[in-house]
Amino acid sequence: MGLFNRKSKTSIDTASVNSKASRTAGNVQSPPPTKTMNGVSSFPPPMTAQISLPPPPDPARDPAAYLRSIHAVRDRSRIVHEKAKRNQLAHFDVDPAKFGDTAAYIVSIIKRDFAPEYHTIPPHGRWQHFDVGGRQRIDQLLTSWPSRIDAQERTRRLIDLFLVSVLLDAGAGTRWSYKSKESGKTYRRSEGLAVASLEMFKAGYFSGDPTEPYQVNAAGLNRLSVGQLAIGLQVSDDNPLAGMEGRASLLANLGEALQNSDYFGSTRRPGNMLDYLLSHPSTQASSAPVVMIPTLWTVLIDGLASIWPASRTQIAGVSLGDAWPCSSMPSPPQAQLWESIVPFHKLTQWLCYSLMGPMTRLLNVQFAGVELLTGLPEYRNGGLLIDTGLITLKPADSKRGLEAYRNNATIKGQPCMEVVPLFGTDDDVVVEWRTLTIGFLDDLLLEVNRLLKLEGPNKLSLAQMLEAGSWKGGRELAEVSRPNTKQPPIMILSDGTVF
Repeated sequence: MGLFNRKSKTSIDTASVNSKASRTAGNVQSPPPTKTMNGVSSFPPPMTAQISLPPPPDPARDPAAYLRSIHAVRDRSRIVHEKAKRNQLAHFDVDPAKFGDTAAYIVSIIKRDFAPEYHTIPPHGRWQHFDVGGRQRIDQLLTSWPSRIDAQERTRRLIDLFLVSVLLDAGAGTRWSYKSKESGKTYRRSEGLAVASLEMFKAGYFSGDPTEPYQVNAAGLNRLSVGQLAIGLQVSDDNPLAGMEGRASLLANLGEALQNSDYFGSTRRPGNMLDYLLSHPSTQASSAPVVMIPTLWTVLIDGLASIWPASRTQIAGVSLGDAWPCSSMPSPPQAQLWESIVPFHKLTQWLCYSLMGPMTRLLNVQFAGVELLTGLPEYRNGGLLIDTGLITLKPADSKRGLEAYRNNATIKGQPCMEVVPLFGTDDDVVVEWRTLTIGFLDDLLLEVNRLLKLEGPNKLSLAQMLEAGSWKGGRELAEVSRPNTKQPPIMILSDGTVF
């Protein structure tokens, strides 16, 4: 049974939940695999290569570099996860009897949408959000470009689009929606932000050259005002978008970050990282280029370091980005200061997952070290753990969070129904919750593959389970459990730069 082997006394009725989710989830279920307009499978699995990877930075020598590395995310979260196995957490109680139920629920979602063709499950990434409603928008975009646009430039353009779209993809809140100018249909949340960013991209919102709308560059971002961004996203008093100012700040800061010509070239475009990656000394060229995940990670974590708020956790004056102190970690004086910090780098990981797609599907680029990436520590994956009963917020924290929700509900435009505990992004409850999410997703992947009887090369990757099971399952459970707001079981005050 994997991590926990005690049988549950009470089980989730997966058939009932799936039936309800099918009626309420609407467009959140993935469409079946289809052929694209170019005759290529819409959802090819990522090709990965096995080569020697560089070691992580030594935390004793450079703790900031270590905490900003992809290696540290899983390494540091493991400490809290071990406490979870002993039910010694600061803010959550763990019910090991519900581990099997949680895995079974994920399996039921995967079987419903993909059985028996599990190999067709796409890796988690932004591409699928663009295809909401079964419309192959990225393939249509590619087809609309003339044949003189070669595969490398097409890939650069998609990297431009995907990077901006991911940076805009923080929680949209419960009231925002986007009406597509092309189809007239209305979309919400991640899919709404994807369609909105795509239509803005096509309209040249992010380009500084009106004759070349299909690009993102520093000149275009530098001239993009908060008001223009709000118009593009259809934000108004009646259609508020959570963290609007934070999103605008990220894009403005991205414009400055793109001045780094080493990564982003003389034209200051995100897509120019493709040329950097393909020409990097660590990239191996055989029948197809093999790029190391740590190389891609360096481009994103270093090249985009300046876009994150300066108020984030720092060590020796170095901002760590999405990394936070956690009371369940070792702390001074028994440990060094850096040891009390848990890094997540959620948006950077989401970028990694998302940017690999265009490079793999258009140029057959392979990636070595994909296993270093973790499950995304965000409220859909984390909400699944709470809504299935695997973890439960302790009474004192629940009381504090509910009081915060009631206070927040007095503010105009804030939700005031389906009351749930509310905390800020930097609250110790949220940090511990996100840390648990990483560890349990690793454990759940093992159990999900066991229940699906998938072995060897047929096993689902973590990215596939995120896409077809945990992220989707977390959203569907939220829709069933809180049908009016569809919000997670813990509400997070977001500034638009983390979730």
